[in-house]
Amino acid sequence: MNCPEHSPTRTWSGIILVCVFLLAGLTGLGGRLWDLQFQRKDLYEKASRTQRYAVVRQLPQRGLIADRKGRILAASTMIYNVFGEPRRLLQNEQYKLAADTLQSILNVPGSEIAKQILEAKNPGFLRLAKDITPEQQQAVLHARLSGIGIEEAWIRSYPAAALCSHVVGFVGGEGHGLAGLELKYDSVLAGKGGQDIYVVDVFRRPIAAYPEGRTPLRNGDNLVLTLDIVIQEIVREALQKQIRDYQAESGVALVMDPWTGAILAWVSLPDFDPQQFSKTPPEHLKNRILSDPYEPGSIFKPIVAAIAIDSGAVSKEERFDCEDGYWGKYGGIHEFGNHRFGLLSVREIIQNSSNIGMAKIGLKTGPRKLYEGLRLFGFGQPTGIDLTGEEPGLLRPTQKWSGYSPTRIAFGHEISVTALQIARAYCILANGGTLIQPHLVRAIINPEGQVTDITPSLVGSGYIVRPETARWIVREALRSVVTHGTGDQAAIEGLEVFGKTGTANIALPTGGYDTSNYVASFVGGAPADNPKVIILVSIRKPNRSLGKGYSGGRVAAPVFKEILEKTLAYLDSN
Repeated sequence: MNCPEHSPTRTWSGIILVCVFLLAGLTGLGGRLWDLQFQRKDLYEKASRTQRYAVVRQLPQRGLIADRKGRILAASTMIYNVFGEPRRLLQNEQYKLAADTLQSILNVPGSEIAKQILEAKNPGFLRLAKDITPEQQQAVLHARLSGIGIEEAWIRSYPAAALCSHVVGFVGGEGHGLAGLELKYDSVLAGKGGQDIYVVDVFRRPIAAYPEGRTPLRNGDNLVLTLDIVIQEIVREALQKQIRDYQAESGVALVMDPWTGAILAWVSLPDFDPQQFSKTPPEHLKNRILSDPYEPGSIFKPIVAAIAIDSGAVSKEERFDCEDGYWGKYGGIHEFGNHRFGLLSVREIIQNSSNIGMAKIGLKTGPRKLYEGLRLFGFGQPTGIDLTGEEPGLLRPTQKWSGYSPTRIAFGHEISVTALQIARAYCILANGGTLIQPHLVRAIINPEGQVTDITPSLVGSGYIVRPETARWIVREALRSVVTHGTGDQAAIEGLEVFGKTGTANIALPTGGYDTSNYVASFVGGAPADNPKVIILVSIRKPNRSLGKGYSGGRVAAPVFKEILEKTLAYLDSN
């Protein structure tokens, strides 16, 4: 039998089919190469770099916070942690050896270490122990366990504990400021992290440095404060004792330099330990000097009197009929403690803290002058203090005032202020009427010890009231409060103390006033002819049922006196 000859058509069909398959294969290969070379270039380059290089990150040291004498209030200390790389530890079950070896070093059961590794969500990093001892560090390094290493870290500490807690604040678990100066100056204190990159072998051991990938480390800048922890302790102890003795709800106290606006002491009670902030009741974290506006009551009277005299609305010698204790007009106005006064001068109105006399001064001043003067003193707006969370208080525009408003604002009602705003206003009176900027940070110093920033002073930038008005209020009116008026418990023999008492009603959110509780205050300074400090003390809700009194003269003035005596003695000795 003869075999049939192959058809040329069938031969060409086979060749074409083979070519199609080859073309399809080459097309697929080309597509794959395109995908690898271009589409997934970054992915594989990253994977390659991960295999070839090791990145060693360097965390910056957070800057120090120190008081005006250089005493440390916050600092960061280096600690060492043990970490593992789960993806390496899981290879050939190396985690078993690591767990068995580490359990005796870290005093942690091996089963617990193994469980952490097996359940790790991050295959590249797992912290196994924090803040180990030098002996533990050496033992871990000596063990030379694959996938186990030692990392450096910083831990924040606060040597003064609760003493300066509301000023200094605290940092969170990630090392960022969450309150106080730690929050306000977080970017300054934090610094910038660095990194070194090394070429590594298959076992991730360094072979050589990779200079192109290096980022230099920059530690954080340091803060030097105006605060003095000796004065701070004097203030805190005196205020704490009075709050305890009068079973009060809370209290605040400030000591300021009236000439520069520097704050020497800042105490808000209750306070807290910054190391334990996460376990602290929210009420203790509240910085009441900034965030707790209140109706000031009688400590507001000298400020209104200064505005009235300076604007020409009243004269120093003018006398006002105080209606024998009750004025039936403007809704009816009583004197505190049922006192009864007749004709009083402006000085006597402040000395005796007459509500009726101040109401008449408010009427003569009028809404426009009163409002403009209070705005110049800084009420109804933040002071600009270098802390976060400052409340502006409340000074309503005159369009929202009633006919009664000038009479009520004049003795510290229908307005809310912060303790810091009141202290600044008294600084303005004490320094002769010039504007000052309250501040806590004296200077910023870089890690090399160079001063990079100094808080500017506004002293000399303008008068709020004329010097003669300010001097008269301090040397005549406020001085007489202590020598012959409601502030006699603030008197110190041989020293010209000036100041003003206040026993303020507490406004209720629903309207009206709490008739059972008060804020007892005293604010002033010494010596009257050249004041060194202004001190404010306010104690909220002293327990009236104790029968020991609740007025500013009774509760706050003795605290002021103790702080003033000890502070001046300390300043004179330095």
